[in-house]
Amino acid sequence: MSGPLRLLPGEGDSLPAIPRSHPRTRARPGWAKDPIDELAERLVEQVSGAVHPYEVAALLESDGMTGDRIRGHYGRAGLFALAEDLYHRVPRHYPEPPPSPDPWKPDHWRCALRGLVFALPGLAYVLGADLWRGTPDVTGLIAAALVAWAWNQALSHRAHLRLAAEGPAGAGRALRAGAPAGAVAATAVGLLVSGPGTAAAFAAGQSCYVAAATVLLVLGRERALALTLLPVASGAACLLWWRTPVTVSSGLLLVTVALAALAAGRAIRGTLRAAPGGDGTLPALRDSLPYGLFGLAAGALTMSGGGGTAGGRGIVVLTLSMGFAEWLLYRYRGVAVAALRASATVAGFTLRAGRALAMCLAAYTALLLAGALAVGADAVALPALGALLWTGLLLQAFALAWPPALVCLAAAAASAAGRPYGIDLLVCPAAAAVLFTWAWRHLGRPSAHR
Repeated sequence: MSGPLRLLPGEGDSLPAIPRSHPRTRARPGWAKDPIDELAERLVEQVSGAVHPYEVAALLESDGMTGDRIRGHYGRAGLFALAEDLYHRVPRHYPEPPPSPDPWKPDHWRCALRGLVFALPGLAYVLGADLWRGTPDVTGLIAAALVAWAWNQALSHRAHLRLAAEGPAGAGRALRAGAPAGAVAATAVGLLVSGPGTAAAFAAGQSCYVAAATVLLVLGRERALALTLLPVASGAACLLWWRTPVTVSSGLLLVTVALAALAAGRAIRGTLRAAPGGDGTLPALRDSLPYGLFGLAAGALTMSGGGGTAGGRGIVVLTLSMGFAEWLLYRYRGVAVAALRASATVAGFTLRAGRALAMCLAAYTALLLAGALAVGADAVALPALGALLWTGLLLQAFALAWPPALVCLAAAAASAAGRPYGIDLLVCPAAAAVLFTWAWRHLGRPSAHR
């Protein structure tokens, strides 16, 4: 027969329906937990950190998830469908990176030692007070000190640049040439101003010591520098009970200068034997100019008492505070890096960095205020001078050298002029406010801390 039988009209127009088997899904009781929810709970830590469903798919595949299990147990068409479902069910929670060590964590003992070597040289002026008399001698000492400070600030910066570009050998060569030249220049200025005599000899020793101290500080030999100051410290301590003869005082001063020079020469020889290193990129000499100008202005402001009546006692307090000032410089940089990690917006970082700047500056000025009140120095001029110098050093640490140099030079010139009457008392507070505003603006940018 060629076709199906037609039994009744209207019947048999099509083939009879063939029963097909359908997969029977097992009914899940209402109290049973969704297996996808169970899977999400098991993988919540990994899935919450994913940025795309494909990451979840890779995770499931590495976990051995098969297509049959996905369709039979989870009721999804395939791996990517299940991954997308998991991705949308689990809230996003990106884990914080593990805490990293603070690259700017201050070394407390090193800062204390540097503060000590900044303060102890002042005892040489107590021990050698009989070596100068009259205004010309004092003026010659001040002139030689200003030249030495300016020169060695620039030399220190140049040596650090050579250290980064050429390694210790490059820094040693810079110090070998620059330190003696600075000592000769400062000695010549002291001799020209005060004339031949014991004051000029003291200025020569002062210049040689500052040059040697610069070498040792740049090369990280603070302990050796502190040991060279023991003769001066011992002689100054003896003055509490009896007055030492001029020959003994002069001998102790010469021993200190000789020890410092020998230690500096030994340190330089050690660097010259070091293997070359660094990236070889050496900036121009003019890049060190603002550091020298800042040293000149800072020295002039310190010698003049910051426009107030700080006097010698205020200078002692200022030098004793240098260790804490350096500690605060490191502390600010560490807090700023932590703020950079914790901030989600630029405004949030600016607020945190500004708060850290204000707190560090407040801590330093509070220390200077306490010291000024303790020794009877000017309680306004000394903290203002310290705030100006500390903010300038902070900006220099961020390679912003010209603003503090120019502001401090202007402050030194205005303080020296002193006209109209009383303007010198406002110079350091105004200059400190200018530098603080500059620092707040520029250091509040995340790019400054990269």
